[in-house]
Amino acid sequence: MDRSGHSADPDHYTDTVPLRPVGMAPPPGASSSSSSSSRDAAPAGFRARSTRSSRPTSHEQQRLLDADDHDEEGTDWGMDDGPSRNAGVEAAWAKSKGKGKASQHTRAHSSSSGWWPFKGRGREVKDASRTVTFADPERVRARYPANVVRNQKYNVASFLPIVLYEQFKFFFNLYFLLVALSQFIPALKIGFIATYIAPLAFVLCVTIGKEAFDDYTRFKRDVESNSAPYKLLVPASEAAAVISKSGNSAGRKRAFADLEQQQGRGSAMVAVPSSRLRVGDLVFLEKNQRVPADMVLLRTTGGDSEAPASTGEQTRHEEQSIFVLDDDDDPDSTRPSHERKVSMSKTAVQDDEEEKVELGGSGTCFVRTDQLDGETDWKLRVAVDVTQQMSEDELVQLGSRASVFAGPPIKDIHTFLGNFTLHPDLDNPSVPPTPAVGDLLDGATEFSGGRPSEQGIALSQQPHVVPLTAENVLWANTVLAAGNAIGCVVYTGKETRAVMNTSHPETKVGLLDLEINRLSKILCAVTFALSVGLVALNGFRGEWWVYIFRFLILFSSIIPISLRVNLDMGKTVYARQIMSDDEIPGTIVRTSTLPEELGRIEYLLSDKTGTLTQNEMELKKLHMGTMSYSWDSMDEVATQLSIAIVEQFGAGSRDGAKSPPPLQGGQALLATAGAVIGGRGRRDMSSRVKDVVLALALCHNVTPIKNDDGTVTYQASSPDEVAIVRWTESVGLALVARDRTSMSLRATDGTVLSFDILEVFPFTSESKRMGIVIRERTTGELMFYQKGADVVMARIVAQNDWLEEECGNMAREGLRTLVVARKRLTEQSYGAFERAYKAARIQVDNRNEAMTQAVEEHLEHQLELLGLTGVEDKLQEDVKTTLELLRNAGIKVWMLTGDKIETATCIAISSKLVARNQYVHQVAKLKTIEAAQDMIDFLRSKLDCCLVIDGESLQLCLDHFQTAFIELATQLSAVVACRCSPTQKADVAKIIRAYTKKRVCCIGDGGNDVSMIQAADVGIGIVGKEGKQASLAADFSITQFSFLTKLLVWHGRNSYKRSAKLAQFVIHRGLIISIIQAVFSAIFYFAPIALYQGWLMVGYATIYTMAPVFSLVLDRDVSEDLALLYPELYKELTMGRSLSAKTFTEWLMISIYQGGAIMILSLLLFENEFLNIVSISFTALVLNELIMVALEITTWHIYMFVSEIATLFFYCISIAFLPEFFDLNFVLTTRFVWKTVVIVAVSSFPLYIIREVKARLSPPSYSKLAH
Repeated sequence: MDRSGHSADPDHYTDTVPLRPVGMAPPPGASSSSSSSSRDAAPAGFRARSTRSSRPTSHEQQRLLDADDHDEEGTDWGMDDGPSRNAGVEAAWAKSKGKGKASQHTRAHSSSSGWWPFKGRGREVKDASRTVTFADPERVRARYPANVVRNQKYNVASFLPIVLYEQFKFFFNLYFLLVALSQFIPALKIGFIATYIAPLAFVLCVTIGKEAFDDYTRFKRDVESNSAPYKLLVPASEAAAVISKSGNSAGRKRAFADLEQQQGRGSAMVAVPSSRLRVGDLVFLEKNQRVPADMVLLRTTGGDSEAPASTGEQTRHEEQSIFVLDDDDDPDSTRPSHERKVSMSKTAVQDDEEEKVELGGSGTCFVRTDQLDGETDWKLRVAVDVTQQMSEDELVQLGSRASVFAGPPIKDIHTFLGNFTLHPDLDNPSVPPTPAVGDLLDGATEFSGGRPSEQGIALSQQPHVVPLTAENVLWANTVLAAGNAIGCVVYTGKETRAVMNTSHPETKVGLLDLEINRLSKILCAVTFALSVGLVALNGFRGEWWVYIFRFLILFSSIIPISLRVNLDMGKTVYARQIMSDDEIPGTIVRTSTLPEELGRIEYLLSDKTGTLTQNEMELKKLHMGTMSYSWDSMDEVATQLSIAIVEQFGAGSRDGAKSPPPLQGGQALLATAGAVIGGRGRRDMSSRVKDVVLALALCHNVTPIKNDDGTVTYQASSPDEVAIVRWTESVGLALVARDRTSMSLRATDGTVLSFDILEVFPFTSESKRMGIVIRERTTGELMFYQKGADVVMARIVAQNDWLEEECGNMAREGLRTLVVARKRLTEQSYGAFERAYKAARIQVDNRNEAMTQAVEEHLEHQLELLGLTGVEDKLQEDVKTTLELLRNAGIKVWMLTGDKIETATCIAISSKLVARNQYVHQVAKLKTIEAAQDMIDFLRSKLDCCLVIDGESLQLCLDHFQTAFIELATQLSAVVACRCSPTQKADVAKIIRAYTKKRVCCIGDGGNDVSMIQAADVGIGIVGKEGKQASLAADFSITQFSFLTKLLVWHGRNSYKRSAKLAQFVIHRGLIISIIQAVFSAIFYFAPIALYQGWLMVGYATIYTMAPVFSLVLDRDVSEDLALLYPELYKELTMGRSLSAKTFTEWLMISIYQGGAIMILSLLLFENEFLNIVSISFTALVLNELIMVALEITTWHIYMFVSEIATLFFYCISIAFLPEFFDLNFVLTTRFVWKTVVIVAVSSFPLYIIREVKARLSPPSYSKLAH
């Protein structure tokens, strides 16, 4: 029986699947070629099987093939010279023997065992497709990757080399490595080696330690994942061998004890770690268990997905042992499966009031895919029809009779091309297949007193091929949400979709980091100029080239090695502050290197649905050509629907329609309700309302799930679908049950309408529509329903004069439109479609294109237009104030959406993206280059307008006038791009970045926004109702659009200003000590001798100055309230004034003045005590840095105060432990103290005076607000 509920034509598979598709492995025991009639009937894309030997083989003998023969020739489907058990098959084989001589044996690819035709003589096509049987030998399975999860970046051998390479590819670290290595050259040695190695070692230890910790954490997660136990379904005879290879001794002992209790059963379940799973294994999964590998779903059992006992099929008892689990035989297995199906159908009619989805009988289950694609909705997965009806014992006994062909592994999780093939049992042809399988083999076996007929034997010898798609596959890293499942592993390890989609996106480099790199090159030039200048002033005497290198080493502190460490630590602090902000809960920083970028944004590219709007759909309008219902008249829709159901029941009786045999109870109620489709009746108002509501109630992918507390949850791929189903329920037609083959609706008066689902054509972003073919159970009438976007449905529906106009009217009201249509089908038209569609489904090459073509040719033309719905998507909370504030902050906002131009314009106006009274210029359907040029010329005179442009016109402008268009568009205050594809969104972001050289931020909430988010300088994802895909791909994740205000205007501004100040202070710290060294060398005959050596140099960059300088990451110039109240403060940051050539020059001058003042005053005031020059100048230097930090702080924090006091305390204490540099008898004198104070005052007080005068004459904007 097929999915339509009718017995399939047994000749159908005989005509279409006697031969295997290209790439399909031949079955064991298959002859070298099929009969001539079968071969002639083979459709395109199929070819005859070929073997090397002279006779068919059995699957038992196949497993005994010589290993060397397999390695050299591939899998040998031949047999020895023993007599054939099946005379009929042998005769058919002998008849075609001559035609099989020329065939060559195809060898499986070394990594896949896939079968493909030769290209040229003796040459094989290598690809990663594979044909997997349930009994592949170990040597075949070993060709595929081990099922090992490895997220580590390093191993024991590669850790240090890779980490060191990653560190020394940066200029800072490489420079200091060369400086440290130079100290091993006697001519260049100027001090203790530790002085130069210690800072570099500190930086490397911090970085290496962080990398080691992160990688060890990843290693522990990998071990946990790889050691997770899974139940392997194996023949009972092989269980002992499997157990002996796994587990510890205690575990094996328990497993063997459990195995002894399972004696006499055909199958056993043995727990093995995930890493031991191989391609071809049968794995038993339980509810809430993670899927360990990509598997084809063979069977669903138990839990919420088990059919009730009333269906006529008793629930099998399962021993839930962690080591061995087995099944009892099905006591009802002798009952023909078609009888069981009829029984199930009747029971479903009688038990409709249970409002429960029974999944087990139809072989379906739900999986959670949020860790794979970020979507939170459960996904429906469908088991293979043939194997769903088998018990565990039958599955493991199939052996090499069952095979799965799977195409090469690809990244696309929505695509899977494969076939499941069940070959006849040639070892025992006199025994018919089990009833369940026999029924699914399209009547191949006929029962006559327990003996198969000759026709049954002939038909049962044909392989049964079932096409497989993504809905038949459980991807690795998804979670089984309901029931239990059995699957066959087809991809493992690095070939799974989860691993292939685990990519490392392009590393984003912040603008601040680029500016620091530029400054480091300038500092390098300053160092070289200073070294050459001192040697030149000395007249290039002696070995001047050696002196230049020695000076380069002395002045190496100009390029601060600790700068990158300080900045990285600062980024960590910013990320922690963002994530701990209670006013923006749920915010996650996924890229900790970009917090400063939030303070430099000039262009914000935003999605509409789910970003600016709530993605909570509410049906507001229903239009049916001459009738229209708004949101306040939905009660009238419910009334008309109720009338229509009653009228159709009465009309069906009065019109003398052919009635089915009398039914009782619930069956009579269902038959009465069937007239909803069957009766034509009058095309009055109620009838038209009924048609469109019924279409909406049937054409969707929603499944009701009954929760433990009795409530019902709707699961669907889109919130739009759930919204429509809830609306149909509100007007009187509720969805009460659904599985893959049937659906039941209930009217308010208790009438139950039951339908068989024959085909479902799911919605895709490419097709922009979805459809369903259903059969009303009582009347048997066939109907094709379809709904979709107006742009695609307009060419599918029959001629009409109102669709385009009403779509525009609804769009201008800000409503999202959906066109609903239907087509009545005859048995003949549906049969023609079914044959074409099935032929397309079993194709291996171009399957999707062939299936689409079949639907378009047979169904998608001249549909009856039923109605048009208008759905409102409410704005997010505080969207208006957020957009206004961002606009005041100098950020230009673009809205990129896939919606219609009218809807997008309405949302842009209502959200205040368009300012009050601002002119909106709409551009749509540009076809010619001349029209695009005219539009660009017009925009030059309207730079104060908002541009609204559709995707087609946008692409035309980008293709032919990219520079001119972007030049104009970037000057506009707002741009709205409609009907944009995901690729167009990403292209716009890239073009703006490339043309303007400004920082671009993209924000979205759906999977179609991922490419745009990744193309931006800063990507922000919103955790929306469509899932977490955008959030997971973004640099920052927020929960609602209004959080963007504080993220950018407060945290972004603070992060950038703090890092800019920190970077300049660290540079100043290195410059000033180098200036002191330069003045010292110049005074003492330009000698390249170090003034500060040993731990003084190490301490200066660490314990003496690091804490106070780093405390600048907590500074803030204005309060949070003022920053949000005056977003104009944000504009200053976009100009880069906080870290520019001007500020660098200022700090350079400050360093020269302070360094010169400290050194010269130290020599002047202590002219008779030259031996203490080191202690005098160094103490003044440390105090000067502490005072400079205090002068730069705008808002004091407790940590700042503590760091200043603690640093001064540690410095005073350390003097006692450094007698080689400090004479305590001299340091404790009054002369030392007051003269040091004078030096510090001269070096720092003038700068304080200058700062105050500058603040009075030209105060910064933030100081005006602060006061």
